[in-house]
Amino acid sequence: MTIPIVECVANYSDARRPEVIEAILQAITSVPKVEVLDRHSDNDHNRTVITFAGPPEEIAEAAFRSIAKAAELIDLDRHTGEHPRIGASDVVPFVPISGVTMQDCVEIARKVGRRVGEELGIPVYLYEEAATRPERKNLENIRRGQYEALKEEMGVKPERDPDFGPKRAGKAGATVIGARQFLIAYNVYLTTDDVSIAKKIAKAIRQSSGGLRYLKALGMLVEGWAQVSMNMTNFHETPVFRIVEMIRCEAARYGVSIHHSELVGLIPEEALVDTAVWYLQLDQFEKDQVVETRLRAALQEQEKVTAAYGFLDELAAGTAAPGGGSASAYSGAAAAALTAMVARLTIGKKKYAEVEEQMKLILEQAEMYRSDLTTAVEQDAAAFSQVMDAFKKPKDTPEAEAVQQKAIQAATLQATRVPLSVARQSVQVMELALQALTHGNLNAISDAGVAATQAQAALTGAGYNVRINLPGLNDATLSKAMLDELIALEKRAQELQLQARDVLNKRGGLHLD
Repeated sequence: MTIPIVECVANYSDARRPEVIEAILQAITSVPKVEVLDRHSDNDHNRTVITFAGPPEEIAEAAFRSIAKAAELIDLDRHTGEHPRIGASDVVPFVPISGVTMQDCVEIARKVGRRVGEELGIPVYLYEEAATRPERKNLENIRRGQYEALKEEMGVKPERDPDFGPKRAGKAGATVIGARQFLIAYNVYLTTDDVSIAKKIAKAIRQSSGGLRYLKALGMLVEGWAQVSMNMTNFHETPVFRIVEMIRCEAARYGVSIHHSELVGLIPEEALVDTAVWYLQLDQFEKDQVVETRLRAALQEQEKVTAAYGFLDELAAGTAAPGGGSASAYSGAAAAALTAMVARLTIGKKKYAEVEEQMKLILEQAEMYRSDLTTAVEQDAAAFSQVMDAFKKPKDTPEAEAVQQKAIQAATLQATRVPLSVARQSVQVMELALQALTHGNLNAISDAGVAATQAQAALTGAGYNVRINLPGLNDATLSKAMLDELIALEKRAQELQLQARDVLNKRGGLHLD
């Protein structure tokens, strides 16, 4: 089961006041399930990069809170530093790590951007994959002239107007939010304090000046050393070692060399392995020759088994949650996973070329439902716990009893909404499973049939949980609407199951009664 994880590599325009950075860190870590992976502050740049990761919704909330805190504490009118900037929270990119797509990150970027513009009154520009205009895909185009120029031109020149928020910049400036692939921030220090040499080298190697693709570079003076500051946007196409060797060659022209280098934030293991392989000339190297890689693969297989047994152990325990609602959501997630499997077994096969695009769409949607239904496993257990907590609230005074009743109603409504959502999504998974049954790889037709059956079981179980909670709702109109929706879903599921049985008989020859 792939856990959806998004990384955010946010850049804040301060490094010289530790208390400010600590406050931003606290804003990030105040969101549960969000982990800070790295923090890098540079006094000369007067800039801090904080890398944090977590589930999509939580990472979006953490990013928003950090932007709000930075706007409260950083005044761009007083800011100075070597690095270009336009805002207190200068750049906030979202990066897909696992269980999410680039499009998911684009949606996160736009959601956070709109919220920052509307709730904080900060102008927001969307960049990279989230860009709404071709010229805004490149960060440098947005940041041209920095905060000082932007402040003068926004609201005057239409091309400088933001995607969200007001057409004027306050003391927090503007924020650039987007979605992108993994970026490596890498700096090389030269054996000189002559910054003009660093600038010449940066010009020679960066893509915008005719150098290496996927490389952005600037020359600046940092801690008394001439520095070539770089962002690598695709280390697969332009690897680290190629960049280093080009810098070494260019530096030799001016009678200098590389003194040392540094990473800002994190780097993928693959980038380091590729560099080691190149320098050591390991032409026959296989990646699983790294002992840690081999061990990690073995441990991951063990973790898959442990995770499956772990959830079953929780179900078997003598506790009320997780219970039937969580089990139903898990069944729905399993149905979505099987549907995705059938789609993958169909894609790329010549025999099924005519339905390839349809299978790609099925795969994308199935993975989305798998993620949502997996999350619902925990949501259902949490909703039940909230109901129990509400009933435990004191009711020794009329006021306390009123508070308790309000809490009970809110918790009961949530405990009804979660399984109703599971029921709704389970029917949608059945729709996808039927498509996979009808058009997918014939060798996997029984798997598609199991997916449809699992999804129906998920619907049935979720329906039990909806019905058990509906009598506890005081709102009769809402209760009836929810029951009517459930009945309609159950009717549709019966139709889909009959269609699935018919396809299994005709296409698969299963001879079902």
